[in-house]
Amino acid sequence: MTTQRAEPAQNADERTMLEGWLDYHRKTLEWKCEGLTDDQLRTAAVPPSELSLLGLVRHMAEVERGWFRKVLAGEDPAPLYFSEADPDGEFHLTEEDTWEEAYATWQAEIEAARQHAADVALDDLSKGSSRFTEEPFSLRWIYTHMIEEYARHNGHADLLRERIDGATGD
Repeated sequence: MTTQRAEPAQNADERTMLEGWLDYHRKTLEWKCEGLTDDQLRTAAVPPSELSLLGLVRHMAEVERGWFRKVLAGEDPAPLYFSEADPDGEFHLTEEDTWEEAYATWQAEIEAARQHAADVALDDLSKGSSRFTEEPFSLRWIYTHMIEEYARHNGHADLLRERIDGATGD
């Protein structure tokens, strides 16, 4: 595998560390998908689960979009892969769903996330709010949640990759 992950800074300021860990986990998911065919990336974990590496990448594109565009920036972006009729649509893959499309979409959402966060301080509050409490989120909370979200799904990605071709690694 050739995806390069930079270790997060050990003695940097808080924002640099948070962004470093978020980027590290983004790269980890990319690394777990590297070198696989579209068919392998669509391979579900264990029936009845539909969880797959390609589904995880599509899910994380939705998560990036939701937290940075919708919540932080207060935009109203349309869903990429899911709908009211299919709330887990990012995991419902067909033969037409490709790594090329999912990767490009995911990377575009990561870039949009970086742009939306660039001029926001860690303590600044989001324009959007919680659907449960109607309270806004600080950028610090969003970064921390995104790290948690990637870390959890990277654990899934570890197991999926090992099942596909036996590859393991942190």
